[in-house]
Amino acid sequence: MVKHILFNILQVLVVMGFSPLAVGVLNCLKEIVQSKRGPSIFQPYRDLRKLFAKDEVVAEESSWIFRVTPYIVFVAPIFVALLIPVLTSYPLFWAFMGDMVGAGFVLALGGFFAALAAVDTANPYGSMGASRTRMVGFLAEPVFLIVFFSVSFVADSTIPYIVQQKWVTPMANFFEPSHILLLVAFIMLILAEKGRIPVDNPSGHFELAMIEESKDLEYSGRGAALMKWGGWMKFFVLMIVFSNVLLTPWGLASTMDWGAILLAILLVMIKILFFILFLVLVESSLAKLRLFRISEFMSAAFVIAVISMLTSVFS
Repeated sequence: MVKHILFNILQVLVVMGFSPLAVGVLNCLKEIVQSKRGPSIFQPYRDLRKLFAKDEVVAEESSWIFRVTPYIVFVAPIFVALLIPVLTSYPLFWAFMGDMVGAGFVLALGGFFAALAAVDTANPYGSMGASRTRMVGFLAEPVFLIVFFSVSFVADSTIPYIVQQKWVTPMANFFEPSHILLLVAFIMLILAEKGRIPVDNPSGHFELAMIEESKDLEYSGRGAALMKWGGWMKFFVLMIVFSNVLLTPWGLASTMDWGAILLAILLVMIKILFFILFLVLVESSLAKLRLFRISEFMSAAFVIAVISMLTSVFS
């Protein structure tokens, strides 16, 4: 029991500690591919240290929503990290508190409060970005549900640990068309949910074109640090679900041994690195879509997810 709790805490620390590094590696590799020098992979840590050291300025007209939102955005991915197989292939202490659908709703809760906070200060740019964010979220949530329903038809469960074990042991299911389509839909979902190209340009800072970044415009100091860190952890959690549950469910610790846990950390970081390389290839090959073309992108993801579900049902 004590080891289960310690390993749960370690999973949370891995998500908290390595999520800024993953974003730093992604930003650095993108700049290198574009023939630029690029920032250090440790730049996100420096940004967090700088923001935590600054004073926080809060608009007098803002309500409690604006003040509470950074903590909700920060805590939501931590809660999800307790439910998914980050390092171990066996369920830990809090593994059955919620399934993949519940984890998706928790992550959506953070995005909902972030959108409310962007509107709360009456900044026109924040309201524009919040409306665009909710449009993307409105289109992404059905894809979330269909993806998880497709998983439930194959694994007879939506608990992440059970799904992970299902993909490990009969290998025949892993190469079925329904699974491949599921992976494609989930990749498109990650790109939309975290504002990556082609849905949004995370390196762009033009207020009229912002989507994901516009929610942080009014925050400073500790609030801005928590918003950024929470966003990075959400991105890291989505990559973990894709890598450890759906794409490469191998390499996790199967015994309650500290050596196996440390090896699992190394292997998980290698998986994340390969996924980052794939994202660099995608973002360096595609251009940002116009706003009203995003619905077509998400409609394609929804159709792919539905075909995956129908294929898994009728197969």
